[in-house]
Amino acid sequence: MAASDGETAQQQIDEIEALSSIYGEDWCVVDEDEKIYCIKINDCLDQPKWTLCLQVILPPGYPTAEPPIYQLKQNLGESILYLWVEKIREVLIEKAQSSDPEPHIKKTSEEVDEDDGDDFILDYQPIQEDPVKMLNYITSESQEVDEELPSIHHGNPITDRRSTFQAHLAPVVTPRQVKRVLEKLYENKKIASATHNIYAYRIYCEDKQTFLQDCEDDGETAAGGRLLHLMQILNVHNVLVVVSRWYGGILLGPDRFKHINNCARNVLVEYNYVHSVEESSKQAGKSKKIRKDNKKRLEH
Repeated sequence: MAASDGETAQQQIDEIEALSSIYGEDWCVVDEDEKIYCIKINDCLDQPKWTLCLQVILPPGYPTAEPPIYQLKQNLGESILYLWVEKIREVLIEKAQSSDPEPHIKKTSEEVDEDDGDDFILDYQPIQEDPVKMLNYITSESQEVDEELPSIHHGNPITDRRSTFQAHLAPVVTPRQVKRVLEKLYENKKIASATHNIYAYRIYCEDKQTFLQDCEDDGETAAGGRLLHLMQILNVHNVLVVVSRWYGGILLGPDRFKHINNCARNVLVEYNYVHSVEESSKQAGKSKKIRKDNKKRLEH
């Protein structure tokens, strides 16, 4: 069944927010109305020698029915079409060999705007349903095995207009570990008092070669799905990320989603679940140099 225009537009928004979080200052909005964006790519040296600008246009049907339109704004001065073709081939082979299922994301109603009258009360804390209960359907009585509580790490907080966001991370390989980590976090009064505790997790099941993954908004509509989408783009697995938000009484609008994603990505980079953009580029440069050196040795 084809996605509706509203679903397609939401998928675009989710991807744009995730890419903005990943690439930071290298991500540029050229024309928001026409969906034109630019990503600066350089060799990540202290004084970059080569910089490319990848400009992309997202048509109305992207990503379900239409491909993105792209243009490189700089030429490297050498033939690179073969490299492009082979890189695309690598991606297709990897895609064909994987069987990543669609995430099971709880459908939510249309997002309610935050600017209701009560949101202006600084000490307002809504009555919350404990997100830990959401995992009870996964961990049945037959699974009552006392598993070890994974180590829990806390990222650096981000504060904007009196709202504070902080990410928490734990390695997990079973849904019961996810539940135990959430229970442990909620023992902390500060975390338990947060306005929202948004979480997402991805667990790779080697026997079935599939992913077990889920997310929770905890009242911040669509935030859990966007967090899970970021984790999918970064291709992280066997990890749970929780982002706590303490509302400060001032509306942030879409910026709140940017802060949630940035908190999550920062803690994933800090604990080596994903490389920073700079490290990834340096590793790619090293790999290319090794391939060239090996080729030279073979020629001799």
